[in-house]
Amino acid sequence: MTVHFIGAGPGAADLITLRGRDLIAACPVCLYAGSLVPRALLAHCPPGAKIVNTAPLSLDAIIDEIAQAHAAGHDVARLHSGDLSVWSAMGEQLRRLRALNIPYDVTPGVPSFAAAAAALGAELTLPGIAQSVVLTRTSGRASSMPEGEALENFARTGAVLAIHLSVHVLENVITTLTPHYGPDCPVAVVWRASWPDQRIVRATLATLETAVGAEMERTALILVGHSLGAEDFDDSRLYAGDYDRRYRPVGTAPRFPETA
Repeated sequence: MTVHFIGAGPGAADLITLRGRDLIAACPVCLYAGSLVPRALLAHCPPGAKIVNTAPLSLDAIIDEIAQAHAAGHDVARLHSGDLSVWSAMGEQLRRLRALNIPYDVTPGVPSFAAAAAALGAELTLPGIAQSVVLTRTSGRASSMPEGEALENFARTGAVLAIHLSVHVLENVITTLTPHYGPDCPVAVVWRASWPDQRIVRATLATLETAVGAEMERTALILVGHSLGAEDFDDSRLYAGDYDRRYRPVGTAPRFPETA
């Protein structure tokens, strides 16, 4: 028996890995976070599967469901939205399972920031403009931010910021970031990236609050950075005609000469 933690992706039912889909289809028990995981994914569950929406459950109740499946020898598909490596509440579940000696594994999923960037048609890391993306959030009721992870500290780096769970404090985000990025810095807010009702607002730090207006729902991601919508950037050396690389040797003495 194994508990399979599966990243269910950002919202679109087809943005799930083949491994995740196949694991769902093989498990007689499925626990899913119903507040964010699309119900369409449950169509992959086998006939007669026990399906439990964990949104109204406490951690104790969730672990109890898993323990019951373990006692019966049933594999469990545990679905969380996005990717499990960030803000998934998986860690506390794994700690309980280790204490109970219940086996588990983890299958990654498409994270929301990647879905938002795709919706914008944007590469977040452009040569000469930005080479780092910071995934962060502001303090909330469920989790406070460590002292060193204040938004202004990340802003000092000039990296692209993917700010989660923070659209409700948009005014504070703008006030904090503007001195570091400038009022003309491009920004986008993407609601429910990849869902059928996805919405996008593109603006600058100076115009964002007006552009967003009252549309401040919780399932939104704020992207801030000079690479958003940029056109004046250098081409990558990776595909330059004179760039000597392992799979395309160039010149009379290439670093990686072709072998017969």
